[in-house]
Amino acid sequence: MRKLCTTKTMSGALVAGLLALGLAACDAGGNVGSPNLPGNEDECSVPLNRFADGGVGKDGIPALSDPDLVAADAVDYLAESDRVIGLLVGGRAIAVPHNILWWHEIVNFTFGGVRLAVTYCPLTGSSMAFDRAVVGGAEFGVSGLLFQNNLTMYDRTSQESLWPQMNRAAGCGARNGAALAMVPVAEMNWAGWKSLFPDTEVIAEGTGHARCYTCYPYGNYETPNNASLLFPMSIDARRLPKERVLGIPDPGGGVAFPFFELDEIGPLAAVHERVGGQDVVVFWDRTRRGATAYRPLAGGQALTFEAREGGLFDTQTGSAWRLDGKAVAGPLAGAQLAPVAEAYVAFWFAWAAFEPQTRIFEAAGKRSGLGQGG
Repeated sequence: MRKLCTTKTMSGALVAGLLALGLAACDAGGNVGSPNLPGNEDECSVPLNRFADGGVGKDGIPALSDPDLVAADAVDYLAESDRVIGLLVGGRAIAVPHNILWWHEIVNFTFGGVRLAVTYCPLTGSSMAFDRAVVGGAEFGVSGLLFQNNLTMYDRTSQESLWPQMNRAAGCGARNGAALAMVPVAEMNWAGWKSLFPDTEVIAEGTGHARCYTCYPYGNYETPNNASLLFPMSIDARRLPKERVLGIPDPGGGVAFPFFELDEIGPLAAVHERVGGQDVVVFWDRTRRGATAYRPLAGGQALTFEAREGGLFDTQTGSAWRLDGKAVAGPLAGAQLAPVAEAYVAFWFAWAAFEPQTRIFEAAGKRSGLGQGG
């Protein structure tokens, strides 16, 4: 059960904005420094008028660096229904809870030679992970700026650039236009991730910051039909503003798979689409509240999938598959589908703002999902 919390030390502009929305923000850190507002349009590839000062200052929301990881049974700040960003690194399953990211937004990880930034913007509901190689492995921090209500990161180098998270590239600065390589993640509820990966590690509560990780600081902000935003902007009315969608971008605008639309198919679903000229399959699991996207290839053959009594199955071999793209029974048991690294979950209003030409998946005529297995 999420707790509400009281406003403590969030700084002026953000507190005012949150209170204007009827939100309750608490203990997100003071105004540590002014954000680096873009001053030269020639250094930016995004419209400057879409930036706004979030009010917390640069590093006022403190990104984490290699926080302690513990076993799933060693944490008590997570409810089964809380959402986590799950990723696999070198055979390790790692869960990065939204509860942590409500307060920190960025977690920088170093696993051997792999340097990652796992990011979540509570205002746009966007869960994304990036390889930090494009900035030479430097860490990312929270700039204090918002771009279309979205987290804007900065790289901790001598020549800082600004990186709107959902832009997936530098929008201003020395690295303007440089793309961030995305790392595949799967967002679902904590119970669902644990059921798939019982040996998962998860961020420990002792982060070194005094935060209430059982407290959601934004009141009713996530309610799907809540159109209130910190900074008003045009909202595409085709879906509820804060319905979660799994979005797959491409130069033509990409495709959005709304969670409510996927759920219309059934408790489990497998949806085939073409995005950017390539075949993809999207799996939906109502119990785990997750949607994931893969290339439908395994065992040297193209596969088609369907949901029927007992779970998700490919029609070529009859093998059973899970939400994480792994075959768990049948001739292909042990096979793993390649995830679509660019796919990510966000609120509909934000996805549509960044991908205004998006197509929307519609469930009409595809209500064949059955079963609760997996």
